[in-house]
Amino acid sequence: MPKAKRSENVPKEMQERFNEISSLIDAFCDEYLNDEWRQLCRQLTATLSRKLPSPLVTGKAPTWAAGIIHALAMVNFLFDPSQKPHIKASQQNDYFKLSQSTVLAKSKQIRDLMKMHQLNPD
Repeated sequence: MPKAKRSENVPKEMQERFNEISSLIDAFCDEYLNDEWRQLCRQLTATLSRKLPSPLVTGKAPTWAAGIIHALAMVNFLFDPSQKPHIKASQQNDYFKLSQSTVLAKSKQIRDLMKMHQLNPD
């Protein structure tokens, strides 16, 4: 199976939306996570931006930002307190002022779309 593309390149028509969502992710990572997590989140945002049609064109930017972080958190054990860094899902929900069900639904949509699961190297 080919490795996932790890780039922040996005189509010109998606650049503004990518920047909008990435700025929310960057602010969250500044407060709770680190640069490695920022990079992972931005790469997933870019990958979603390159999908045809991109799912990012609909919905609110904070919902996408929270969903992207949560999807990566689920498959990379970010909610496990034995890991560094780690957060509680409720911290993320409170930060983005979103309900748990909204974040979970967006996270599931992203994980299904990208075929993300735990222990997947991509």
